[in-house]
Amino acid sequence: MESEKKWYVIHTYSGYENKVKANLERKVHSMGMENEIFRILVPMEDEVEIKDGKKKVAKKKVFPGYVLVEMIVNDRSWYVVRNTPGVTGFVGSGTKPIPLTDSEVKHILKSMGIEEVKPRLDIAVSQPVRITSGAFENWTATVLEINHDRAKLKVLVNMFGRETPVELDFSQVEKM
Repeated sequence: MESEKKWYVIHTYSGYENKVKANLERKVHSMGMENEIFRILVPMEDEVEIKDGKKKVAKKKVFPGYVLVEMIVNDRSWYVVRNTPGVTGFVGSGTKPIPLTDSEVKHILKSMGIEEVKPRLDIAVSQPVRITSGAFENWTATVLEINHDRAKLKVLVNMFGRETPVELDFSQVEKM
């Protein structure tokens, strides 16, 4: 379920970005959709302007007319977002919204000073784990090393009677 969670861009009437964000947050809460629609952002950046010799820092919208929504797209969530006052539609082709790529999301969040939450893993070196996705799904492996910064780990998988090192994401394993 977590893997279906992606960032989408919705188009709004110009100047309605914050209203759309507030309305959508209210709707998500009142309809109990916190497990389908997660975060709603209006990307802002600081703009320094000098007026009468004084420096003034103002927040400026990075993408006027657009709001970012982290959500799982299904008929209900699509309908709720699409029918929020001020929303003119999703950015994408036709009726199917196209998610932002991970690198686009990282870049936008970083420029806003929001770092993506790194997954934590409660696993130690030499502990057995079950691989939950990928080529070795349902195999058991032994943790060789853990890289928390990259959210990756190296595990040893027993293939054909040989221990073979394999690099996996935190999201691809579970504690046994």
